Amino acid sequence: MNLFVETQGQGPDVVMLHGWGLHGGVFARVAEQLATRFCVHLVDLPGHGASPALQRFDADAVADLLAAHFPLPAQVVGWSLGGLIAQHWAARHPAQVKSLALVATSPRFVRDKTWPHAQERKSIEAVAQSLDGAFEQTLERFLALQMMGAPAARDTLKALRGELFSHGRPQGLLPALELLLEADARALAGRIQCPTALFYGARDAITPIGAGRWLAESLPDAVLYEFPQASHAPFLSHEQDFVRALAEHLETQA
Repeated sequence: MNLFVETQGQGPDVVMLHGWGLHGGVFARVAEQLATRFCVHLVDLPGHGASPALQRFDADAVADLLAAHFPLPAQVVGWSLGGLIAQHWAARHPAQVKSLALVATSPRFVRDKTWPHAQERKSIEAVAQSLDGAFEQTLERFLALQMMGAPAARDTLKALRGELFSHGRPQGLLPALELLLEADARALAGRIQCPTALFYGARDAITPIGAGRWLAESLPDAVLYEFPQASHAPFLSHEQDFVRALAEHLETQA
């Protein structure tokens, strides 16, 4: 399977994995700043942007697909869904992942008795049920939720909305949403040995900061960056602070 990847810059390789419903272009502004020092690869995950869909969006299979596409050691940045895939990639192919940067992500996206750091299942199921009948509106509501509580949320949301379909209409969002309903990657944490930077917004309702704090305690080598005023996309709402911290992490591990 061919993944759509945009590459810019020169230097150590950095692979960026986006969140559900979007595509690699969501990182365009961050990538532009990193490209002065790094070779940045913006991936469209299967069924998103310009990459073809998978019938079943399996986290291990997608991680293996990425490992085959990027056989050289790279630093991996994963946001939300992309961060879940990044955890699987680092656990399954440790020689390929030099470092991780996990942004507003989680090993588990659904709340239960053993995991309070997530949304109720019904919140994700409601998104799935509305995909067929009100596709554009569903994605726009999802974006609005990601920005909730952040300063300049309206401007950030406007920029995100402009990116939504710039790689074409995505064809495989439901299988990826089903993964978010079922995934539980907590058992992987002890197998992720590479240095990891964690970036979380204190106002995030989708992946609450408790998920980041759990990862900070559970991963063998992790540093947590908290953004007190950010929601689910600190790389958009607090771009300069985010890029500064991410670049420092990447340069340390390059």
